[in-house]
Amino acid sequence: MKWNDRSRAISTLAMAAGAALVLSGCGGASAEPASSGDERIRVAFMQPPKAAMNPFSDDAFKLSRLSSAETLVRVSDDVEPEGLLARSWEQVGELTWVFALRDDVTFHDGETFDAEAVKNAFDRAGEAVPPPRALSGVNLTTEVTGEGEVTVTTDVPDAMLPNRLASPQLSIFSPSAYGDGGSVSPIGTGTGPFELTEVDGSSTLTLERFEDYWGDVAIASGIDASFVPDGTARAAAIRAAEADVAETVPISQVSLLDEEAVNEVFMPRTTSVALNTASGPFEDPAVRAAARAAIDPGVIAETIYEGYADPAVGLLGPAVPWAADLRGDTASAVEPAQVDGVEITLATYTDRAENPEIAVQIEAQLESAGFVVTQDVREYANLELEMLGGAFDAVVVSRNTMLDTGDPLSAFAQDFGCEGGNNIAQLCDPAVDEILEEGLQFPAGPERQEATMAVEAAVLRLDAAIPLVHERVVQGELGTFSGFERDPLERRLITEYTAPVD
Repeated sequence: MKWNDRSRAISTLAMAAGAALVLSGCGGASAEPASSGDERIRVAFMQPPKAAMNPFSDDAFKLSRLSSAETLVRVSDDVEPEGLLARSWEQVGELTWVFALRDDVTFHDGETFDAEAVKNAFDRAGEAVPPPRALSGVNLTTEVTGEGEVTVTTDVPDAMLPNRLASPQLSIFSPSAYGDGGSVSPIGTGTGPFELTEVDGSSTLTLERFEDYWGDVAIASGIDASFVPDGTARAAAIRAAEADVAETVPISQVSLLDEEAVNEVFMPRTTSVALNTASGPFEDPAVRAAARAAIDPGVIAETIYEGYADPAVGLLGPAVPWAADLRGDTASAVEPAQVDGVEITLATYTDRAENPEIAVQIEAQLESAGFVVTQDVREYANLELEMLGGAFDAVVVSRNTMLDTGDPLSAFAQDFGCEGGNNIAQLCDPAVDEILEEGLQFPAGPERQEATMAVEAAVLRLDAAIPLVHERVVQGELGTFSGFERDPLERRLITEYTAPVD
């Protein structure tokens, strides 16, 4: 199979003062809306960095959304792989792929992008602890096999390797980015149209237009990004003209924005309750079944999302068009237990404004069934390690099932496989792993889709997760710039074509 280059497509008032204080830390930001004479874009991000902008973490998605870091391959609007830093690629054996690289790319630090840089980046990714999620289930060996050519060999057949390499966590940085002890600095070491020049802790990022970009030079002169975990403050930043674009505006704030500022993005994102299957009360399948029987997703969709979400019918929603026709039996495999007085901890994070509200609803529904619920609600960055370590009995979690590879089955391997790196449910079931192992060998197509839905059915029958709603995210845009991407995969936001509105 061989792929060639595709053309690059253009693709509450009190809080306002607080938002202004947060955003004013950005270089170039002002209290006035941007205009054709003020070409710096002001962004209000939802979550602060998790790992000091180390690109092997989820921070890589911020670098991608800001067009600072680039990968060999990217996923198109049609969820198909297309060339970016690679001109083309070809699978030459069951385990072997050859990538032909662009020869006109310069890193932000002036170093030339070449095959050695790609090999170094992939080698460092493979050595990272923990490794990027995109490498879960596969080991890569990279060789320089020609001028402008690398050969990537996997230890197991991997039909989705190009999609895997499109993950922002596998972006290519200059050799100078990689330090001792697994550290990686994206400051001045990427290849995108905007160069990251400053990281101010968990407060702000500053980026400047990169004049030597290999593609079309960016229209905007720079980007000033702030991290605003409070959703009300993000919405207030749009209302007060303190941000040009804001991620994930809470549904409760939508009615306060001008209609033109509200941009709905249908997401392959489902909010669920992950139940700890390995320890505590939910180790018992019958207790998990009791929790599922007690929870009513319809009430959550109606009262919290106000029409901007659909009651969940499974782990995959309408944004994955083939899921509904292939969905099997997802009913609980066991009868619910009597749970009078069973004590559980329910955790969630504040970064997604609806999650704490959902937790309140879930607590009420579970307590009506006899559970005794204690909540733990914090920012995601302060909760992640405990969630992944099984410290809670239940977690309200929002998951984009196509985030890493554009492939829901790969996301399920991360979330529900024994070796999954995002396994909040702590699930390790031989039957689920068997389906995953077989399904991951299939190329994109009907067989892989059927395996995906078989995993969904198995996980739901085990009640490892209780789907609540399929989300529609609202992106706030002030109207001062055109060309913001509204990306369901959450990889693009600002591009070289994002331009001031005259």
